[in-house]
Amino acid sequence: MAKRQTERYPVQGANSLWQVYKTVSFWKVVKCFAVVQLARYTPWMLLKNWMYRTFLGMEIGENTAVALMVMMDTMFPERISIGSNSIIGYNTTILAHEYLIDEYRLGDVKIGSRVMIGANSTILPGVTIGDGAVVSAATLVNADVPAGAFVGGNPMRIIRQPETQPK
Repeated sequence: MAKRQTERYPVQGANSLWQVYKTVSFWKVVKCFAVVQLARYTPWMLLKNWMYRTFLGMEIGENTAVALMVMMDTMFPERISIGSNSIIGYNTTILAHEYLIDEYRLGDVKIGSRVMIGANSTILPGVTIGDGAVVSAATLVNADVPAGAFVGGNPMRIIRQPETQPK
């Protein structure tokens, strides 16, 4: 499993979350938070995907289903992309940022096509999930997931490697 790809930004003084509005506009966070909260309760996939694309700048492929209560990153949602015909399970959290004591980190989250993310999973910044992968419920996705793999757990581990197709 490849390591997450994040950009690191050191901070001085108070922890990085106390300095959040030096890293992202307050008004951007207000807008993103409002859109994400509305989308969490919206049962119509087309409307939800349109909101993500139009107001948050996310890339969402055709026929992708984002379940109820999914929590997209409210500070850097434009750093999340999801391919076509994927399912993001109920109450999953997708983060493109993390604020730590001495630094904050940003990283693109790339979810491929035909990916299944089980309910209550958390996807950390800088992770790529390959096409056709399956992430079991309640998984902490803290590293890249190979295309076609089945992963699960906390910490995440590969349960089944992708099958190789004969030529």
